[in-house]
Amino acid sequence: MFEQNVLLKNYSNYKIGGPAEFFYRPKKIESVVEAVKKARGEKTAIFILGGGTNVLFGDEIFNGLVLKPEINFIKKEGDFVKVGAGTPMADLVDYFLEKGFGGLEWAAGLPGTVGGAVRGNAGAFGGEMKDIVSEVSSLGISAKNPKLEIRNSKACGFEYRSSIFKRNSGDDIILEIILPAKKSDKKLIRDIAAKNIKYRIEKQPLDYPSIGSTFKNVPLENFKKMDDGVKKVIKNDPFPIVPAAYLISEAGLKGVSFGGAMVSPKHPNFIINALDAASNDVKSLISLVKNEVYHKFKVELEEEIEYLV
Repeated sequence: MFEQNVLLKNYSNYKIGGPAEFFYRPKKIESVVEAVKKARGEKTAIFILGGGTNVLFGDEIFNGLVLKPEINFIKKEGDFVKVGAGTPMADLVDYFLEKGFGGLEWAAGLPGTVGGAVRGNAGAFGGEMKDIVSEVSSLGISAKNPKLEIRNSKACGFEYRSSIFKRNSGDDIILEIILPAKKSDKKLIRDIAAKNIKYRIEKQPLDYPSIGSTFKNVPLENFKKMDDGVKKVIKNDPFPIVPAAYLISEAGLKGVSFGGAMVSPKHPNFIINALDAASNDVKSLISLVKNEVYHKFKVELEEEIEYLV
């Protein structure tokens, strides 16, 4: 049923990671339930993997099961769209644009799966998943027997780059998501999507392996003192924040490297795999960045990425 000793670097946008003791890619909800029961019966640790676009795998073996649900579908049901958690965000955005449904144009170019985007309340260009998610079906796996659960948007506990699924990591496996199918101006949403993709291409180091923004932007309220430079870069995302990229750049860290990992000169909130980096290279560089930014601005950077070490 499970594959063994699968290299996780092959399932990571970072191209970093050692082997998983067990690995499984179920394509049906029933298969997810069976896999969880089997792992629980054998007292095997479980890690849920989406698109591998926001997680840093360790270099050593993961002694457990990496479960990568590939529940991949999109279908319209009345006034709503139901989508499988394993569906790439790119496919869902394309579907919305093709049908003329509004609400996801901000997500054009966003990597990863829909389930991962919901879990981390992904956001960009002023939009967030919480703004469009109506309902989430998940499998609760913290109890002895797996249990299917349905939550409305409020019950998902969405916060900045977080949700109940992320805060209670390992308790739920997102299976399906329901979103409203609201007609919009097709040309307008396509133009917005194209603009956002163009921005990503121009501003982000997409020619190197990475897992996106390494750090969350910093809430304005975290600053006890602000110089004129900080005041000039404040933006709403979706509340007043100071971009982490600005803080890293001002700390003089553009292009700084450790081993094969580098702070991108193009977008300093991206730590890229510039030269066959190891996981420990990235972790060392993250620690350096956090220390230098705190030394200069007296604020703590918090990782947006997750770890499996």
